Formats: sequence, structure tokens, C-alpha cells
Amino acid sequence: MNRTIRTVEDVLVLLDGYFPPPEARWDGLYADRSAERPFFAPEPDENLVSYLDRGLIPATPGPDHTTDHTPGRAAESGPAPTPLRALDLGCGPGRNAIHLASRGFEVDAVDLSTAAVDWAEERAREAGAGAGLRFHRASIFEAGLPHAHYDLVYDSGCLHHLPPHRRVSYLALLDRVLAPGGHFAVTAFAAGAMGSERPDEELYRLGALEGGLAFSPEELRSLFRDLTPLEVRPMAVRAPGSGLFGAPFLLTALFQRTASL
Repeated sequence: MNRTIRTVEDVLVLLDGYFPPPEARWDGLYADRSAERPFFAPEPDENLVSYLDRGLIPATPGPDHTTDHTPGRAAESGPAPTPLRALDLGCGPGRNAIHLASRGFEVDAVDLSTAAVDWAEERAREAGAGAGLRFHRASIFEAGLPHAHYDLVYDSGCLHHLPPHRRVSYLALLDRVLAPGGHFAVTAFAAGAMGSERPDEELYRLGALEGGLAFSPEELRSLFRDLTPLEVRPMAVRAPGSGLFGAPFLLTALFQRTASL
């Protein structure tokens, strides 16, 4: 058949074909664990740790926390609330997911690369992470997640590797899984420091993302304008081996969803 476009997803899949499939690239990248790549170090993002330390993202459930996010449903008295839930998009070898688990979150971490997930699971075992940390080898748009809503959605380097049309899918995913009052944090290539700054339409003529797309603070605020921005800033530089990851070519942003849908 030649007339195969029937749904929005059909259009998105068609546009995917303008770019090379990403799986082989990421599996090849993570297969070489000896490579000198700063994000291979088992150190969490400095901005994530800062959000938690400053209380911008709560690390423990508040008195009104409930796993039932039905509008109007309040927390009931009884057993202690369940841990806060975090979803790590494009988790790589697990450095941020493992840190979130160590801070008491129940974590689902997703990556397209089998090599990355295998490495992340090894690191989690070495760190003594418990059953509250789960890794999923899947596209972030197709992962079978065990929960409908998450209190934190964290993305360190996934968004800037998506082709422009998949931002539509990304926003739909965020709208579906981010709990009322929940937080969303993203780290992406900073315009003027790293990443392609070509207009979106040029990327389709080129057929490549040129290693990843750069975002300005204004572009992130505009893209996620349905959320409340809490902090948008360059990532603070941290030396390798300091216990934190911080690179000068990245932009960080923290947003919050309104308390009700």
C-alpha cells in the first residue's frame, strides 16, 4: 500500500526515517567502557544534587503525598507514605538513577541502549541498590512503566538527541506521567557552547542531528511553557573525580507542574 498515513503517530514514524536509527550508535558508544567520556564516570549531575540538597525537589514525601493522583483525592491517615517516584529518561549507565535511589526514591530508568542498561544494572548491584531501582531497555516512548505517575521526571542528555518532531511525543509523555505538583528537570546542550544551532527545518534537509541539538534558556522555557520554571542556568563545572558531574557546555532547567490537573 502507498497510502499508509492515518494517525499522528504514522506521521512521526515517517519523519523518524529522515534520520539514522539511533540504537546502533548508542550501543557502540556504551560498549567501549574504557573511552574517555565525562558522563561515563559514576557521578550524578551537580544540578540534581543541588536541587535535592536545597529542597527544590523534595527527597521525602510530604504529609499530603499520595500515590493516588486522582484530582480531589487527599492522603489518608495510616501507614507511612510510599517513597517518591522518579523516572529517569535516557539513563545511560545509571549514574543519576543510582543517586536518586540512594536518596530514597523509587526509580524507573529507561534507555534505548542494551549496553547502557547492562552497565547500569552492574553499577546498581555494586552500589547495593535495592528493588526500588528498575532499569528498562526501551525507547522512552514505548517503555512499559509500572506506574502511571511520577513525582520527578529527570532527563540528563536525552532531549537534545531527539529529532524535532519527537518533541511532540516527549511533551505528550511528560503530560501523561508527571504527577500533579511534580518536578521535571532537564539537562541539554547549551546554545553557544555545544550542539547544532541549525533551525529545525534544516535538520530534515540535512538528515542528521549533528551530534545533538543546542537549546537556549528561552527555548527551554518556551518548549515547557505549560510548566512553572523554578531555575534555568548553566551547569556548574565540577572536576572529574569530585563526586559530581558538571560540564560547561550544558544548560540545566527545573520546572514544576501545578498541583492539580
